[in-house]
Amino acid sequence: MKFKLLFILSLISFVQINAQNYIFGKISSEDLSEVPNVTVINMRTNEQALTNRDGHFMVSGREGDILRFFKNGFERTDRKVSKENVESPMNVKLLRAAELIAEVEIKKGLSGDLKIDSKMMNPPKKVEKLKADINNYLKQRSDPRILAARPGEFVQPKGQGFSIGKVKNKWDDLDLANYLAYALGDQYFNDLKIEKPFIHHFINYVLASGFERAKILKYGFVSDADLMRFQRAILMKIDSYRAPQTQK
Repeated sequence: MKFKLLFILSLISFVQINAQNYIFGKISSEDLSEVPNVTVINMRTNEQALTNRDGHFMVSGREGDILRFFKNGFERTDRKVSKENVESPMNVKLLRAAELIAEVEIKKGLSGDLKIDSKMMNPPKKVEKLKADINNYLKQRSDPRILAARPGEFVQPKGQGFSIGKVKNKWDDLDLANYLAYALGDQYFNDLKIEKPFIHHFINYVLASGFERAKILKYGFVSDADLMRFQRAILMKIDSYRAPQTQK
């Protein structure tokens, strides 16, 4: 009888310790308006959720967990779950990402003629597009093969060197997800019946399925082979993926 009572008490204690808690909250912008379709990630469990149209979210977690909130057009925010957050809703404010406005340089004085002055201050759209394409090209990381030694070319021998500690990755999963969304484009996911608000959620779903990316995160570079490998992973996971329904 004593053994049975001890077993029941132990079972109750185990359930209480391992009970699953849920973190509830609301996300708003600087002007206190609700922000829908914000991705919420528990960094400990990698569980993800989306805020509904009123900015509310629910994700499993416990005290001490780190929740990450991100959405295009807003700054990424991390919040540590406190004891109060477990007992009452968590309110999170997202700041809009700063957008750089191109500087307008006036090389010649205004003539007073609106037609002439507008042409001088507003370059043709083709010129603006060319400048934008050049800027995007310059931002891309160079392929390491470009700097590789040619056959017969002298290469400085590499010694044992010295250790300076663990090298920090140039990218994290969010950087990689943003790049993959940009590289594949909205139309690619649209053809897969993945709506735009769920593109990042789907990409993270594929990454969480075991997609090997250690080297990509280390160097911050996605090769053509890596991109094709990710597309193969998409084809393997698309059938099992179901777009989450936002809370009503």
